[in-house]
Amino acid sequence: MAIIDLSQHNFDETIANNEIIMLDFWAPWCGPCLQFAPTFEQASEQIDKVVFAKVNTEDEQLLASRFAIRSIPTLMIFRQGISIFSHPGTLAVADIKDLIEKAKGLDMDSVRKELIEEGK
Repeated sequence: MAIIDLSQHNFDETIANNEIIMLDFWAPWCGPCLQFAPTFEQASEQIDKVVFAKVNTEDEQLLASRFAIRSIPTLMIFRQGISIFSHPGTLAVADIKDLIEKAKGLDMDSVRKELIEEGK
């Protein structure tokens, strides 16, 4: 599956209209980001029913600020519009697959209940 580039213009709509999104916050000058790009691409080709997307933090500083991105790359998973995972640094394809399976297994009603209880 092709990787989507997200911006202020399509971010919220993409998050709202897809069950699971694997997101990579990156920058073109970041060596680790560039080294991780083929791994992210490989994962996107191997994992079905998940949208893989990237946010260029240089071009989309408001999005980077919105999610308090302080280190790149930072990987996030959204499910049903809710951020359920954030990790500064890279991961192997096998680890991404494992995280996606765990994300699919989450009881989202419980997650929403916890967020309400936390006042978020």
